[in-house]
Amino acid sequence: MKNKTKIILIISLFILVIVLSAAYYIIYLNIAHSTFENYYKFRGCVELINKTDSYGFCKISSGETIKLVKYKEKWFLDGDLPVSCGIINCP
Repeated sequence: MKNKTKIILIISLFILVIVLSAAYYIIYLNIAHSTFENYYKFRGCVELINKTDSYGFCKISSGETIKLVKYKEKWFLDGDLPVSCGIINCP
């Protein structure tokens, strides 16, 4: 009986760690996408080139220039917008 209890406890703790890790990751991503400044840091930008209310250009440490765009009140990497096409007719 004690071995079963230990196994159940270990499995429960493992599942709890996975659930807490997923929740942390979701919260972290929501915060990152919430403002231009947060997303700028999240993408590793080191130099701001240009910014408007709906997009911005910055350089990352490799010297590459990337474009950050605002879409539905969240910030994303240009070309990496979320797809919401539903179940049918999704490309």
